[in-house]
Amino acid sequence: MMNICIVGMGLIGGSLSKALRGSGFAGTIIGVDKNPQHRTIAMYCGLANEFMTLDEAVEVSDLILLCSPVDANLKLLPEILDKIKGTQKVVADMGSTKAELAAVVANHPGRGRYVAVHPMAGTEYSGPAAAVEKLFLDKVAIICDREQSDEDAYLLVLAMLQALNMKLLFMNSSDHDVHVAYVSHISHITSFALALCVLDKEKDEKNILSLAAGGFESTVRLAKSNGDTWAPIFLGNAGSIVEVIDTYIEKMNFFKQLIVERDAESLKALMTHANSIRKILNNK
Repeated sequence: MMNICIVGMGLIGGSLSKALRGSGFAGTIIGVDKNPQHRTIAMYCGLANEFMTLDEAVEVSDLILLCSPVDANLKLLPEILDKIKGTQKVVADMGSTKAELAAVVANHPGRGRYVAVHPMAGTEYSGPAAAVEKLFLDKVAIICDREQSDEDAYLLVLAMLQALNMKLLFMNSSDHDVHVAYVSHISHITSFALALCVLDKEKDEKNILSLAAGGFESTVRLAKSNGDTWAPIFLGNAGSIVEVIDTYIEKMNFFKQLIVERDAESLKALMTHANSIRKILNNK
């Protein structure tokens, strides 16, 4: 039962608040958010005991959780490490990219008080009203660069993740960013791109969206995601994402070639090979 500061009371921050309270891990939740509408909704939904300025919240908190967009975390993390110098306070970020953040604080004297975490959980919705108490239940949490965190800081964050009933993986920041580019970031980009394709066509053929069935809806679902969150992620992980986009375009062009050539057997073989992803996903 401790004082926890959540910086950024959106989907992730709000869901953490609900889950940590529900588990009994958190005593007091102190919110920090520049958006007055988010503050009002979060208080109405009971996501925070109160809101403070960042300085005030850090002063009275034991654990500070950064749930802001990744570009904001790049600025916030060094500032917070400066503020907690000489204390046993711990700061952890929940961002989707890690290499840039790792580089920013690599030589900071308070680096040990920081734990890099990426909970692989989310929805296409945003804001505090979208918070879900069981968002993290049985999901994977990736801890990056564990050896660079002080042992007590790591153990505190570990206890938090265990209270959320999350499964743990450990990676370095660079490997993390490559892996999430393939399994998460490209999914959002392709969803946005497909939505734009259909919206362009819809200008001429007004009935196209009325024909959209479950397959289209599930594929384009991520296009509802917030651009304020995802644009910084795409730019922060640009190197890995561009590599994945190039690979994706290569596969799309291969499909295009086989369709143009009317090569049914090769198409079926290609799709059969793709079906093997089912076995991987079923065993994860």
